[in-house]
Amino acid sequence: MSIAHAPVTLVVSDPGRKMPWKNTSVTATQRKVQPMNDTLRRISQYDGARSFDSRAVTMSRNAAADLYWLPLGAGGHCVRMSGRVFEAFCSRMQRREMGDLYHSALGVQIDSVDYVIEMAPVWNERTKERGVVAEGPVGHHHAGRFRLFRYEIRCWRGGHIPDVDQAVESPVRLSSDPACAARILGLVPKVPTLVWGRDDSRVGDMWNSNSLISWLLTRSEIDTTEIHPPKGGRAPGWQAGLAVAEREIDHGSAAAGVRQQHPRA
Repeated sequence: MSIAHAPVTLVVSDPGRKMPWKNTSVTATQRKVQPMNDTLRRISQYDGARSFDSRAVTMSRNAAADLYWLPLGAGGHCVRMSGRVFEAFCSRMQRREMGDLYHSALGVQIDSVDYVIEMAPVWNERTKERGVVAEGPVGHHHAGRFRLFRYEIRCWRGGHIPDVDQAVESPVRLSSDPACAARILGLVPKVPTLVWGRDDSRVGDMWNSNSLISWLLTRSEIDTTEIHPPKGGRAPGWQAGLAVAEREIDHGSAAAGVRQQHPRA
């Protein structure tokens, strides 16, 4: 799967504006973009929003969260072919039939205001106002030192889902709950920036743009048990996002239990 042509997109609402980006170099193998832009300051109001008494939630009159499945390489012959080669190799190693590869996208709206949240290469979009909130390496930890081998997670007001007209069996309505949309938005800057294309978490699946979406859905308490790619298709990376998110949830629950048993004096 090529990150260059397979961004995963999530659209969430909030009135954002210009975000200045001056330094595009990466000095660490993995890092979060410094919270120096307006997007991060604005979405922080949704951080951990779980209850309906949240001001941001109660002011929202309508909301929607829709899932889109887009064929890998839609609009790009090279990516489509490389994806087929990748799937042919995997299917042979796993002794199964080949399937169509998909990457996922989410459209979430609150009060008719949208944000596009996606994972994509840092170099495939020249628009300055694209709302980057985090970056990570591609292929190897040290490769992230070079711009060519970095991806970014965007929270982009008014952005677009690439090749949405080619989406299959989409959209799928996941939620109409403003509180759920608020949770998703608050979690975006917290998505792990693991190495794209590798299984550094030892969960049996590589981390990629599909992982971003499944991680956000799980952490936002959206039931993913009945979410699957179109018939005959696969979404590499989806299970990685689920596993990492569930591991974090279990770890948080365990930590909370310890604090409850041993309260501070």
